[in-house]
Amino acid sequence: MPDREFSAQQEIITKEDSQKSQRRSSGRFMREVLESVIIAVLLAVLIKVFLFQNFIIPSESMVPTLQIGDTIYINKLTYKFSDPQRGDVIVFKYPVDPKRDFVKRVIGLPGETVQVKNSKVLVDAKEIDQPYLPQGLKYGDYGPFKIPRGEYFVMGDNRSNSSDSRVWGTLPRENILGKAMFIYWPVKRIMILQ
Repeated sequence: MPDREFSAQQEIITKEDSQKSQRRSSGRFMREVLESVIIAVLLAVLIKVFLFQNFIIPSESMVPTLQIGDTIYINKLTYKFSDPQRGDVIVFKYPVDPKRDFVKRVIGLPGETVQVKNSKVLVDAKEIDQPYLPQGLKYGDYGPFKIPRGEYFVMGDNRSNSSDSRVWGTLPRENILGKAMFIYWPVKRIMILQ
């Protein structure tokens, strides 16, 4: 009899230990899931703040390169180690209203003189190559204008329908958020931006 009681007590203890072990396992699992979710959210925030960010194109100012509704990724790290170059497509805080983000193409660099004459862009009196523009595009004359230090002259690719440096002036370096790297949506328009 005592052996049966001992065996029954041992079985109860074993069941209780098993239940405690399952609760501990379940708690450990939930803690690991929660830690994983927190780490994933922190990584996503860090990536968005410091490395990459997506933007949806709201206007026709960069047609044909970018269409309304295209979603692009920008690299925020590029300009931490180098300066914007002529031809780069950039996203920046609009100098007139920094709450708005714009996307344009870098045309003129600090210290250069920009002029638009007969639908051609001249930088320091030399015509620049613009293979991204459609043939026969016509747009008004501008300048000449010398770009101040630390600022950039930007234009939309849709020159006849773009509010850019010809309208609101040069872009301060500190307003630049990053370089547009590629279109990733819609799928049929996926491409690397040059």
